[in-house]
Amino acid sequence: MDKSSFKPDTRYVLTVYDAKRAPRPANVYVYRVYDKFMLARSTSGDGLLRKLAYADVERIVEQAAVPSAERYALPAGMLDEKSWADRSEMQLYASSPARGK
Repeated sequence: MDKSSFKPDTRYVLTVYDAKRAPRPANVYVYRVYDKFMLARSTSGDGLLRKLAYADVERIVEQAAVPSAERYALPAGMLDEKSWADRSEMQLYASSPARGK
């Protein structure tokens, strides 16, 4: 996989490799797409914001664009590429304007 396979503000069902290189399913919402990685929020399970390398994605099972009224909002500084130089995940509260939070 590479950067061209993904778009911001899109939900994906993926097959990703875990730490032991075993394939696992993942549901994610992609916030930003950078050259070497993407920032994605887990929409099933723990809800963490993660830096996901393209090499860790085996395949895209399903994708769906998110309407602007249902997009998750985060401060721009949190999504800046420099903020993710030394971290791989972040626990946060993300909300959607459509959900009234």
